[in-house]
Amino acid sequence: MSARPKRRVGRGQSSGAGKTSGKGGKGQTARAGAKIRPALRDIIKKIPKLRGHGKNRGRTVWEKKPRPLTVTLAQLDKAFAAGAEITPKDIVARGIIAKGTALPKVKIVGASVTKKFSVKGAFVSAGAKAAIEKAGGSVA
Repeated sequence: MSARPKRRVGRGQSSGAGKTSGKGGKGQTARAGAKIRPALRDIIKKIPKLRGHGKNRGRTVWEKKPRPLTVTLAQLDKAFAAGAEITPKDIVARGIIAKGTALPKVKIVGASVTKKFSVKGAFVSAGAKAAIEKAGGSVA
């Protein structure tokens, strides 16, 4: 009867008794339900969120909403006579805004005007409204 050679454990993977040599792990890895936190998650958590874009953007934001086309008081000063009543239809007719399929929404902006105007059916900025009223015009 020959003696079996003593088996040396912990020498490589091919023997089947490498790494922990069949003794298992200590600490966290030895406990039931042991899970090591993935390192990639920590990296992802450190990246700042893109506020207002993508999945965390408000459901009420509609970025394809048609925006009003802007017209300056200087453009209106050139195109219309004093005392004229200005509507979006008149602005398109004078060629200040390109004619489209539908009547566009118009916003009037600016800070100074020399003529008296009456503006109807258009959005007007606070500065433009003050300038029109200072010149003796009105905004409806």
